[in-house]
Amino acid sequence: MTITPAWLDLDGAVNVRDLAGLPTADGRAVAPHRLVRADNLQGLSDADVRRLVDDVGVRTVVDLRTGVEVQAEGPGPLTREPAVDVRHLSLFPEAGGTTDVASAEDGTVVLPWQERELPASDDERRRGASGVYLAYLDDRPDSVIAALRAIAGSPGATVVHCAAGKDRTGVVVAFALAEVGVERDEIVADYERTAERIGAILARLRASTTYAGDLAGQVDEDRHRPRAETMRRLLDAVTEQYGGVPAWLRTHGWTDADGAALRAKLLA
Repeated sequence: MTITPAWLDLDGAVNVRDLAGLPTADGRAVAPHRLVRADNLQGLSDADVRRLVDDVGVRTVVDLRTGVEVQAEGPGPLTREPAVDVRHLSLFPEAGGTTDVASAEDGTVVLPWQERELPASDDERRRGASGVYLAYLDDRPDSVIAALRAIAGSPGATVVHCAAGKDRTGVVVAFALAEVGVERDEIVADYERTAERIGAILARLRASTTYAGDLAGQVDEDRHRPRAETMRRLLDAVTEQYGGVPAWLRTHGWTDADGAALRAKLLA
């Protein structure tokens, strides 16, 4: 039976859930208040902050947004919490580490993925979002490893987020879950579950000056909806090329001690 982790309904974010209960192949499960996934946290209310910090026990935030996004949005509410460690770990290459905000002639923010070349081959186009996810792994394995170490080393709950809480967050969370042995079907189902909130997610992004330009003229919500096949393709590709997520992690510097720390952190 597929487990459905609980939504955390907040005033200032719409795609937030505690991944408690997701089962592993050896009969264990993700413990409550260990790993939370989310969309952009810029709009959190004071009550939201208190719920996350005091009730859920959030002590680390892994912010997967690029430097451009972070600079454009400014400091978020959780950056003002002394108990919370916020780590920015972009999954896009950022030349020279710059965080300067690039703008189009009309003043809209130019986001890093808007400047990427379109897929050149039919095979790349068929891979769709899973091809984008593989590019994260190729471009920023350092950030993926650092994100998982942040989760493993946090004294409390860790929130992993990006802008929508769908793509970048989906990849990092999937890798964390796969490393501790969560069943593949549960990983796929959790990724796909963001589709339940896609309308609200897009509404939030369109209301932000940072992301509005990226969505201008896009009226078809379905093109942004996460699909199970996308995550299956990603996991299949990682298995074909590396032997699976644990093997990919160890190819990029992750150790057995790291894996043991992540299991101790996440599993009940």
